Amino acid sequence: MLFRRRPAGSRRRPLGATASAVLAVAAAALPLSAPVTAAAADAAPAGDTTVTVNASAGLGTVSPSALGVNAAIWDSHMNDPEVVSLYKDAGIGALRYPGGSYADIYHWVDHTAPGGYVAPGTGFDAFMGTVKASGAQPILIANYGSGTPQEAADWVRYANVTKGYGAKYWEIGNEIYGNGVYGNGWENDTHADKSPDEYAREVKAYAAAMKAVDPGVKIGAVLTMPGNWPDGIVASGDSGDWNHTVLAAVAHDVDFVSVHWYPNAGSGDGALAAVQQLPGQLREVRNLLDRYAGADSAGIGIAMTEVNSESGNGALTSRPNGLFAAEAMSTALENGVFSVDWWDTHNGVGPITTVNGETDYGDMGLLSSGGCNGSVCEPAVNTPFAPYHGINALGALSDPGDTMLASAASGAEVSSHAVLRANGDLSVLLLNKSSSTAHTVDLRYRGFTADGSAPAVRRWAPGDDGLVDATGTATAASATLAPYSITVLTVHPKPGTGPSSATVGAPGTPRTTSVGANTVTLSWPTATGAVDRYEVYEQLGTTVQLLGSSTGTSATLYNLPPGSRHTVNVLARDQAGHLSRPSVPLTFTTGTPGDSTCTVTYQVTAGWGNGFVASVVVSNLGPADIDGWTLDFDWPSTGQSVGSWWNANVVGTGQHVRVTNGEYNGHLVPNGGNSADFGFVGNNNGANPSPTVFRLNGTVCRTIS
Repeated sequence: MLFRRRPAGSRRRPLGATASAVLAVAAAALPLSAPVTAAAADAAPAGDTTVTVNASAGLGTVSPSALGVNAAIWDSHMNDPEVVSLYKDAGIGALRYPGGSYADIYHWVDHTAPGGYVAPGTGFDAFMGTVKASGAQPILIANYGSGTPQEAADWVRYANVTKGYGAKYWEIGNEIYGNGVYGNGWENDTHADKSPDEYAREVKAYAAAMKAVDPGVKIGAVLTMPGNWPDGIVASGDSGDWNHTVLAAVAHDVDFVSVHWYPNAGSGDGALAAVQQLPGQLREVRNLLDRYAGADSAGIGIAMTEVNSESGNGALTSRPNGLFAAEAMSTALENGVFSVDWWDTHNGVGPITTVNGETDYGDMGLLSSGGCNGSVCEPAVNTPFAPYHGINALGALSDPGDTMLASAASGAEVSSHAVLRANGDLSVLLLNKSSSTAHTVDLRYRGFTADGSAPAVRRWAPGDDGLVDATGTATAASATLAPYSITVLTVHPKPGTGPSSATVGAPGTPRTTSVGANTVTLSWPTATGAVDRYEVYEQLGTTVQLLGSSTGTSATLYNLPPGSRHTVNVLARDQAGHLSRPSVPLTFTTGTPGDSTCTVTYQVTAGWGNGFVASVVVSNLGPADIDGWTLDFDWPSTGQSVGSWWNANVVGTGQHVRVTNGEYNGHLVPNGGNSADFGFVGNNNGANPSPTVFRLNGTVCRTIS
């Protein structure tokens, strides 16, 4: 939306795997081409920071629509030829229209937006001209606020039947949770019933009408970002909060969900630091989809259709926001988002500030609008601002179809992102988040051997006029990063090594077919080529651990701790012993013992984005009395903590919580004859996932949620 505001607050396991066609494999028996798993194989560092990339730890495939930008009908420059060229240069693959909250007042058939300004030359066909010329695809927002399912269906018919545009992605409304139902209303919604129940009913109606015209369209429902306002709030008369209510009704009717993220951290450095919350928030979105869509969850995508560091004033056009754009968008893609769309192309001048000696125009756009605030004017129209250069660096890092890889830096001021390219090259983006300190980075590769030649280097550093060719300033093993800079290195593989030497393709996306407290069975589509066997590796940061091997396309993994979360890739090994590219990753959480002698029910009863109330009930199903109990659990996220409590005594140490009985609920009779309940007020900075494992006097209980 234009000039938006938000309310405040806003141990290593033994190797093990068998199935009907599984081979027992010991790590020592692996061929030399297996992934390196031991840090002892690395040389002593020479630089102040070490960056490690593992070509066997895949994070997913780069989508054609991965990098996106919002376009708006009030922007008279949205279809300028210069804009098309800039989109193409940056690798922009998605354009969202007609512009945030304007979508809920926009009527496509006559190109009007009652109550808002519509610039000349911004109609749908003109927009689609820009889409086609830039090689992108549209993400269109159907008018929920003042529209109807029929109006949306007519738009699909015009776009895809009459004009043959092939518009695939359609959201139902913009930020509909901002319609006033939670006490803050910036989004137009003319429905008498503004509840999440009504939105869910209408989403089903929109989806039915639109797919009746074109069954191939993908329908998206709007969710709140976990951990951000109004996540967790239950409005008067509602039975649940927005996300739970909507997904319970539409999880089998939609093809993707849409979230927006504005960390609003108050500074450029604060926004960069806030990116560490993003993986947990996106993981919680996927957990919600798994809960409500079940087996259909794997087919439902996540789109982050708006992102910027601030939803109003802040460091918006200066260098910190360019670093934020690269860091936030790449992190989102690595954590399951298929399209992440910057807000926006042009937005307009805002408060003028100075950030690290650089004029910041307070403009949320990628490109200058050419406006003035008093005597201070922006540069010429379509001049790229810092976020454009950050996104341009992401375009230099990868192309659609490349495999994103796990990478990590040893120092807090450097971050890294990496891809394995289609031709076997490996590209690494290195980001120096310090405004004043240069860092020298040692680069280490696992599952990949560089050929020793000089890498291609692209760089955006202070003094550079955008992303420049800096080949010759780094080697495949070392790079020096200027303060507040982004460097992209592309390294070539040594012939006959790495995934490019394999004669088999990556296996298909794995899925779980059964999940127990200690075992999980996986299956996956076959890889192309003559496969000798498949191997399942768990990601442990930038190290991988072999969990199992199979001559078929399934495996059962044993000896997994109850309630534990794991991310795995399946790789194929060819008959010469070379490993393929990794599959798309699968993250799963084991269950808790169904035959345990205790149960724990954990329920969040209220929430307000950055805080919550939880109720816990403990029962003894064993044959003996319990006089005095202790309950231990761990928070899944570092941002969670207990503030105050009742009916028990609670002590938190880091992410670990220990609860002891209160004065009157310490006796638990056998066989579930009674229960002890207690509660607490908690805090969450970011997502608020529920704990998965509770131990009553050391016994792992069956968790009920």
